[in-house]
Amino acid sequence: MKKITYLYIIYLLLPIFLLAVGSFGQSWMNTLLPKGFTLDWYLELLHSTSYRNALLMSLQVCVTVCLVNLLVVAPLVYTLQLLNASWIKSLFRISALMPIAVPELVIGFGFILAFSSSTLPWLGSTWLLIIGHWVLTFPYFFFSLSADIEKSPLKTLDRVAQSFGASALKRFVTVFLPLASQSILTGLLTVAAISLGEFQLSNLIAGFMNRTYPTLLLQAFYGATGLACAATIILLLLATFISLTSNFLNWSHSKGRLQ
Repeated sequence: MKKITYLYIIYLLLPIFLLAVGSFGQSWMNTLLPKGFTLDWYLELLHSTSYRNALLMSLQVCVTVCLVNLLVVAPLVYTLQLLNASWIKSLFRISALMPIAVPELVIGFGFILAFSSSTLPWLGSTWLLIIGHWVLTFPYFFFSLSADIEKSPLKTLDRVAQSFGASALKRFVTVFLPLASQSILTGLLTVAAISLGEFQLSNLIAGFMNRTYPTLLLQAFYGATGLACAATIILLLLATFISLTSNFLNWSHSKGRLQ
């Protein structure tokens, strides 16, 4: 069993290792490992306008998607938790599962068919890219937030606040948000990680002027391999940082509960 585990770890880490080595190699043509050593690929990334614009676009989409999830999904979860109609909750849960169950390729083709017509000629726009990322990420935020808030005394505290005359908005801000703050933060970090690394849908619906960082990486591998490896390592480091931050927050939250 340990041998299988070790082989699986090697299977996961070997491509990352080769990318890291390739990002410092001078040339890599038909060999297992690149030849030479250079930092030129990272310097070229630093001065490349196209990569900088693509990274900024990915960050812009990522931040906007996080805000949309916070402003739309968080109030939705709050409302659903206070409802007594279980069938409405089940309906929303099934609806939230659809973007996970349906392949991204199908969603992408649906966007192309819907927004490339003369009636809705919005394919390639930045806001459509944001909507696409939101469709893919909101289930993770929804279920993460719902699972955590179901264990909290939200209903009891909400009734107490309501008995003191607090409005729905005030109860949302003063009762729900403090209870859900930890799961909101970790959920948004998950959304950010998914959005930054999303490729399949972005490659189908993004325009030339709003290409995201992962879509640019595909084109890079058809050119300079070392540059593509360096660009991929930057994305991996960013995703790793977000993942480690999310895990640390979950660990801190669990430790705080035990104490």
